[in-house]
Amino acid sequence: MKNRKGIILAGGSATRLYPLTLAISKQIMPVYDKPMIYYPLSVLMEAEIRQVLIISTPRDIVTFKELLGDGSKWGMEFTYKVQEKPAGLAEAFILGADFMGDDNVAMILGDNMFYGNNLSKILKHANEREDESTIFGYYVKDPRAYGVVEIDKQGNAVSIEEKPEKPKSHYAVPGLYFYTNDVKEIAKTIKPSERGELEITSINEEYMKRGKLKVEKLGRAMTWFDTGTHDALLETASFVQTIEKRQGMQICSPDEIAYRKGWITAEELSNIANKLIKTDYGKFLKDLAENKIGEE
Repeated sequence: MKNRKGIILAGGSATRLYPLTLAISKQIMPVYDKPMIYYPLSVLMEAEIRQVLIISTPRDIVTFKELLGDGSKWGMEFTYKVQEKPAGLAEAFILGADFMGDDNVAMILGDNMFYGNNLSKILKHANEREDESTIFGYYVKDPRAYGVVEIDKQGNAVSIEEKPEKPKSHYAVPGLYFYTNDVKEIAKTIKPSERGELEITSINEEYMKRGKLKVEKLGRAMTWFDTGTHDALLETASFVQTIEKRQGMQICSPDEIAYRKGWITAEELSNIANKLIKTDYGKFLKDLAENKIGEE
C-alpha cells in the first residue's frame, strides 16, 4: 500500500476563542486532561500514520516543539513548519509539499476531535484508496452552519456548499481529509477566495470534477467535535471527562495508541508514565504498561 503522511494544521489566530487565545494557541489549550492537539494527532495515529508535519504560527511553533518533540517518544517522526499568516487550509499542501514527497497525505485540523468504535475501520477504508481522495460526512440535524456534502449511491461527493440556506443533505464535512499526492499541485493552481484565502473547498471541487472524491459517512456510533468556540470547548471537555470517569479508560491518548500498536515498548510507556504519575492520566499509563488494563 502507498505510504501516507499526516499534516496537522494548528495555525490561525482563533479569534472566536478570545481572550483565551490572545497569548497562546488554542491547540495547546486543555481539553479536559490533555492538550487539544493530542486529539487530532491520535486520529492520524489510528490511521497508521507515523510521519507528521505540524504547521503553526511563528509565535506558537516553539511551544509545539516543546510539547511534542521529534515524535520519537511515540515511535513517530515529527516535522515542523511555520505558516506566517492565516492564508487558508489549502496552503498547508503548498507548505508541506517537500514533506509529502511522493506520498499520499491526510490532513486534520488541530481543533477537531473524533471518537468512536468504528473509527479505525473508517480510517482504514480511506487509507486504502491510493488513487482517490476521501472526505468525511457527519450527520447533523441542522446543516446550515456547516460545509455540506451531497453524496451519490456509490459514495461519491457530487456537491459541496458552504453554509447553504437550503442544504442538499444533512452531512457536514469535518476537518479531516485524505488526499492523493497531486493535492500539492492542485493547491498551487487554486485562486484565493473573496476573503483572500486558499479554500479547502476549491481542492474538493477539483477532485469532484475529476470523479475522484469519495465520502466516508461517520455513523451514529461516531462523535465529532470542532472545539473552535467557548461552548464547544466546554462540551468536548465534558464529553471526555464523562467517558473517562465512567469507563476508567482514556480517550485519544497518543501514549496508549503508540503502545497498543507496538510502536513503543512497555518499558518506554512506563518511563512516560513515571513523569506523569501524579495524575490519573499517568496512573492509567502505568497500569497499562504493567498489563493491568486489557483491551476495551
